[in-house]
Amino acid sequence: MAGESSRQLQDLLEAAESSRVNDAPTPASATTDSNDMDYEPATEEEEEEEDISNHAFLEHLLAGGDSDELDEDEDADVPYTEIEVEIEDTGNADGNEAEDERSEHYPEYTLTIFQIIMLILGTAAARQRRQVMRLLANSEIGRLFRFATHNEDLEGDDDDDGDYNNSWRRRRRRTTPDPDRFPKVPSDKGTELMNSGTFGSNEVQTVKTGDTNNISKKKKLARRILDRELATENYAKQKVNQRLMAQGMIPASNADMIIHYNQPVYSGQFSDDGNFFFSANKDYRVRMYDTSNPYKWRYYKTVEYPFGQWTLTDATLSPDNKYLAYTSIRSTVCLAPTDPNDLGDPYNLDLSDMGNGRASNPHRSRFGGSFGIWSIRFSGDGRELVAGTTGGSIVVYDIESRRSLHRIFGHDEDVNAVCFADSSSPHILYSGSDDTTLKVWDTRSMGDSREAGAFVGHIEGLTYIDSKGDGRYILSNGKDQSMKLWDLRMVMSPRDFGALAPNRRRGNEPHFDYRWGTYDEDDWYVHPNDNSVVTYRGHKVLRTLIRCHFSPPGSTNSRYVYSGSEDGKVYIWNMDATPAGTVDVQAATKDTRPQHREHDMMGGWDDDEDYSQNRWKTCVRDASWHPNAPMIVASAWSGYGMATGTCTVHSWNDGAEEDEAEPKMGLRVNQKLEVDPSFYSSPEGERPTRRSLRTLRGLRGLRTVLHTEDDDE
Repeated sequence: MAGESSRQLQDLLEAAESSRVNDAPTPASATTDSNDMDYEPATEEEEEEEDISNHAFLEHLLAGGDSDELDEDEDADVPYTEIEVEIEDTGNADGNEAEDERSEHYPEYTLTIFQIIMLILGTAAARQRRQVMRLLANSEIGRLFRFATHNEDLEGDDDDDGDYNNSWRRRRRRTTPDPDRFPKVPSDKGTELMNSGTFGSNEVQTVKTGDTNNISKKKKLARRILDRELATENYAKQKVNQRLMAQGMIPASNADMIIHYNQPVYSGQFSDDGNFFFSANKDYRVRMYDTSNPYKWRYYKTVEYPFGQWTLTDATLSPDNKYLAYTSIRSTVCLAPTDPNDLGDPYNLDLSDMGNGRASNPHRSRFGGSFGIWSIRFSGDGRELVAGTTGGSIVVYDIESRRSLHRIFGHDEDVNAVCFADSSSPHILYSGSDDTTLKVWDTRSMGDSREAGAFVGHIEGLTYIDSKGDGRYILSNGKDQSMKLWDLRMVMSPRDFGALAPNRRRGNEPHFDYRWGTYDEDDWYVHPNDNSVVTYRGHKVLRTLIRCHFSPPGSTNSRYVYSGSEDGKVYIWNMDATPAGTVDVQAATKDTRPQHREHDMMGGWDDDEDYSQNRWKTCVRDASWHPNAPMIVASAWSGYGMATGTCTVHSWNDGAEEDEAEPKMGLRVNQKLEVDPSFYSSPEGERPTRRSLRTLRGLRGLRTVLHTEDDDE
């Protein structure tokens, strides 16, 4: 039918062209009065109605509606017009009469052809619009588009602390939320935990003899050190004094050392004994450092992941520090020895192998026979690996037999984080997913793919989970810009969780796209079945899967919890959700290396590409507190346009701004801990500061000492 219509139209066009060439009508004969035309330009009111209709169409499709319903309604409302095209071809011997007849019918042919062309173009435009709308209605594609309701939402933000995309808004606004809906600070339950002795010690207030109203002030650190050295108090008081000293030493923002990388850093952690530190980078390499002396690091070795996809997603050390497991968005885990003398290739463990060369069910995986790994952890005995993967699955892998023991699809969406509950037990593990839930599993009964319990309370997906290692408390970070503390004794039973599962989210609200958007606090609400203990807020979980941790018992007396943040800081909280301190990595690293044109990949994500690549931006993705020293290492995307990365070492310095010792505070080194004077060059057009000049003079001697030590080795 379509081919026949096309042939008729072509015949009409040829007839009109022949008539125009042969008869050469005058301009007067070609002109027509506007009253004879059926097509009229749309008025402003009609254009406005069309815009409103299109907007309603978009809203309907993104809300999950069926585009075919709208097509039927549209077809029912639009009247069809029959167009008859009649062409008479009568032979006439009289040439003058035929010429007059063609001149008389030429305007009619012109109008008819014009009407047909406009009708075809209008039909094609409507069909194209419907196809585009059906494409946008797809859940995986439509989620990438957010339509601003105000013109100002589309304008860029030139402020350094501005958001990357201010156009993200919820499609359906709820009524004005209750301003008192946020958790109480300080938290009553958190205060109970601080008083229980499980999370640090409280200051003991002593009353002087003869003056019951005079309560002595808290002892300063110098006085506590003096009491420790003199040992004038009994053993119990000395122990409490030592713990109070430890938890009072919160690292400062001033960096002792800044390690620069040419690619963003995705993870960096100390070993449990503090003798080892590793950093996993976007260039598929893991760098290892000897930190047995936390104030004098030594470069160890570098291992590489072959054929990685996008980046390294996670890395973990075995309990004995002999092996490092690391992975990318693939089903293969690399296992590399940490021995610096072992320069062989890492072992490749295929977690999709279920034994005897049989791969897991390809039809249940998002990537068709393979999957990507977001999180990897060693068990407490070092014999098994547990992985959180794409497609909502959890894999338990036996290293000795080199086969997967279990692969269960325990979540509706990607599993971003996994960990074991007890550092000494391989049985109880946790998993956190984009489906907003945190689940508890027992590896001894995972065959039926049923969880042992669940925690609910986050209203957006989880980015990371961390266990205290006592088999009881667990910490989670969420895309709802909150961090939560959970108690295993308050876990929800599988039966109760099954009753809640279909209604975990309000209506059919879309997930917040943390990679591009800015979170609207009006969208935050308290989950009606929240079984968490304490909620912590104030940081920004944006752009990437930000990580959170418990502070170690040795260096902080288990007093704090802390998290990275998209605004370039490490946030530290007391257990009652009150702020204990911040480490400003953005301020410590700003302009600490020259800008390079080739480092522009991450900067292209910003709204204003030129502006984003000309400013320094930091996003702290991970942080690690040294288990025995008052020191935090922040691993970040840091640089112009966040195209490069840094690991910054921050230690407690009692508020000192300068260090008289060598090397000076803020030492800038490359990934092999080599001092690079180019990092001290000032931006183009600026004069070097007096402090940088002093530092550059001292670098020559420092480099001489470093090379001498290397030669001696």
